[in-house]
Amino acid sequence: MNYALQRAMVEAGETAESLAAQTGVDPKTAARWITPGRVPQPRRRVQVATILGRDVEDLWPDVFRRREPAWFRPWVDIEREAVALRWFEHTWIPGLLQTEDYARATLAGEALTKGEVDELVASRIDRQAILRSDRPPLLTAVIFEGVLHQSAYGDRRLMREQLEFLAERAAHDSVQVHLVPKDIGMYPGLGGGFILAELPGGEHVAHVDSQAPAQILKQAADVATLSRRWERIRGEALPRASSLDLIREAAGSWT
Repeated sequence: MNYALQRAMVEAGETAESLAAQTGVDPKTAARWITPGRVPQPRRRVQVATILGRDVEDLWPDVFRRREPAWFRPWVDIEREAVALRWFEHTWIPGLLQTEDYARATLAGEALTKGEVDELVASRIDRQAILRSDRPPLLTAVIFEGVLHQSAYGDRRLMREQLEFLAERAAHDSVQVHLVPKDIGMYPGLGGGFILAELPGGEHVAHVDSQAPAQILKQAADVATLSRRWERIRGEALPRASSLDLIREAAGSWT
């Protein structure tokens, strides 16, 4: 519970409904702002702080202790607000489903100090808190099966623990994992991974990764293109139960 925000609302005579009306969001979205891990997008934070007569850092102090890179923070804010996430990965386990050791392995060889790697890994693991919240988003992850058999620099224990963790998360009601068979051949997912987020008001936003800094796409045409691609990729994937069986089988192969 964000008690600082709750107190400020009471003292200012504001409710979730009144804040929603003044900031242009759905009342349900405003109500979620007092729950753990639910942080408004930057411009909403400024609006709310102004309405309540407080400083932003007084209402959301954790925002100023955040570990993720500044360029990535807008997407983390979107993740926290999302009611559903559709995530496709062709080369990695999705970040929200990674173990700490696997996350660290994905950064091996980068031009980063040990401290910077520690911060990036910690921020990635911290993001997983949204899946443990009272109202987690529905995460649907489609992963190329070959990722399960891709060695992490020869560390078999790391891969076994990662796949056991993936299987455990995939069994949760709010998480669905589907595998694209490794013998699929050419398919639309070869273009790379992406995420589609659905926000409480019905808006859809996309995140596209690459070798350079990722992009956040909000234009309707761009999001529609990725939505069509998602449907084609999802159509090639196996059912949830069959995918979970393959994940468990692959975990056993790393013993």
